[in-house]
Amino acid sequence: MGCFECCIKCLGGVPYASLVATILCFSGVALFCGCGHVALAGTVAILEQHFSTNTSDHALLSEVIQLMQYVIYGIASFFFLYGIILLAEGFYTTSAVKELHGEFKTTACGRCISGMFVFLTYVLGVAWLGVFGFSAVPVFMFYNIWSTCEVIKSPQSNGTSGVEQICVDVRQYGIIPWNAFPGKICGSALENICNTNEFYMSYHLFIVACAGAGATVIALIHFLMILSSNWAYLKDASKMQAYQDIKAKEEQELQDIQSRSKEQLNSYT
Repeated sequence: MGCFECCIKCLGGVPYASLVATILCFSGVALFCGCGHVALAGTVAILEQHFSTNTSDHALLSEVIQLMQYVIYGIASFFFLYGIILLAEGFYTTSAVKELHGEFKTTACGRCISGMFVFLTYVLGVAWLGVFGFSAVPVFMFYNIWSTCEVIKSPQSNGTSGVEQICVDVRQYGIIPWNAFPGKICGSALENICNTNEFYMSYHLFIVACAGAGATVIALIHFLMILSSNWAYLKDASKMQAYQDIKAKEEQELQDIQSRSKEQLNSYT
């Protein structure tokens, strides 16, 4: 076999669907974890500097955000390993399907592992749907603040008067208690917040993190379709193997019977 034929054979064994899903999963998780981590830190800075000057008022929120940042580390590590495992499983299943009629034999353990990955990927997909919805909450909050600032910048075009009466109260979102001071920012002070780098970066990073969570959901759905198809192929392969084993056994028994019959006939004659 020449070099070109070897390359074609190697490329034919690559699970391209699993490879695309793995790249999409890695990209989505990286965007969600990286941008989410930085955006959470910026959110804490905005709250401490403008909306809750008393540290005790947002102490619980700071602990929750710090815990979420640690969770982000765990998510990134887990999905890096899980994506590699699913890619390796894709290589295994591709080899099993392409060498169905060769010497390769699928095992019950292999089919069980494939079924386990289908179930686990389904659970992770449902969980990431919740993460995607949860990541849209800070985007909604920052969008409300940003749209309020746009009204303050051009009050005449929006038909409003009394800019100093236009306020944003983050206490209504439940992230800080109602006794937090000042809790509410109005007018030019709110516009100054929107012009800070912390607000600009946190807002756009939350949008990218939400998009990363959506990409991860799409990747897991893609993985789920691949794993379900591969599991069905392996199930068919096991049935075909069982049929071939029974057929070979029957043919061997038939040959044995014929050989014994010939031996008996020769002994009579």
